[in-house]
Amino acid sequence: MLKKLALIAVLAQFAAVPAFAQATRAEVKADAASAVKSGKIAAGEANNVPAAKSVKARADVKKEASAAEKAGTIEKGDITTAPATKSVKARAEVKKEAAAAEKAGTIPKGDATK
Repeated sequence: MLKKLALIAVLAQFAAVPAFAQATRAEVKADAASAVKSGKIAAGEANNVPAAKSVKARADVKKEASAAEKAGTIEKGDITTAPATKSVKARAEVKKEAAAAEKAGTIPKGDATK
């Protein structure tokens, strides 16, 4: 009797294995395709945030931009470089400091690319 119960307990574990079996690759791909088609998930690496649409016409935007440029509110064109700063030292003073640095050996004399 005890052997029968042990045998039933062992066989019961193997009988439950198909219930926990994983889906095949084809089943998973079909599930994913149906979810994308129904809109439950996004296709690929896309996010679900819609692109912002302008409420103004292109001509109106261009008119506003040119008016702002004329008024001086915004700069005209692409600004890619920072404005040049003015030196507070005189040219002679800068040359004197450079000569002193060369003599002290803190900077190389002449063309540094040699």
